[in-house]
Amino acid sequence: MEKIRVVKGDITRIEADAIVNAANNPLLGGGGVDGAIHRAAGKELLMECETLGGCPTGEAKITKGYKLPAKYVIHTVGPIWNGGNNNEAALLEKCYFNSLKLAVENNIKTIAFPNISTGVYRFPKDKAARVAINTVKKFLSENSAINTVIFVVFDDENRDIYSGILNC
Repeated sequence: MEKIRVVKGDITRIEADAIVNAANNPLLGGGGVDGAIHRAAGKELLMECETLGGCPTGEAKITKGYKLPAKYVIHTVGPIWNGGNNNEAALLEKCYFNSLKLAVENNIKTIAFPNISTGVYRFPKDKAARVAINTVKKFLSENSAINTVIFVVFDDENRDIYSGILNC
């Protein structure tokens, strides 16, 4: 699909209408992608997040991008991997679907996703990539409002996983 791209890089430097933050439930910053986005956006992002009342796993909320190149940040909370028998795949699918739905509601045409739940939340990278790509493909097949989805990966391993699935 030409609407989907894989880029190895820093999501905080991606030029898109929105970037997605792999957030924690309180939305108050943390490690990994979450911490990097909060640092790059500036203290105003944290101040706005404090007004949102957190976010349940699988849901998504939107804020301004502040000092980021992206106009918006869509915060979604991925599931913690507990062996795959606790609805983890369905919750991860909801993260992507709800982020895309929020993008459409806010007239966002380009959106960039990180590898949600694959860091400290331990979701297996290949399984997470399949959920991400399948959910995005299904959403785009039913909705033409989004022009481009970028999967921003931070290493060669993830780039190869995403590229391999997309080229099947």
